[in-house]
Amino acid sequence: MERFAPVVHFVGFRDDRFHAAVKVFGRPAFVHRFWDVRAQADIAPGDTVVFATGDETQPVSRFSFDDSSMF
Repeated sequence: MERFAPVVHFVGFRDDRFHAAVKVFGRPAFVHRFWDVRAQADIAPGDTVVFATGDETQPVSRFSFDDSSMF
């Protein structure tokens, strides 16, 4: 069985809160523009998910977005 180290995900950051979150959690391995099915699928047990607003109980977007071109 393959094991992976836990990583940090940022969800929904669009302003200076991103830099504040980096100071606290370090640079994220993944940045998700929206809380969607794709973001949920990328999260593995043990990962840390940091939301700009809300939490994992917020409504999930019915659309899926390609976050790979964000940076």
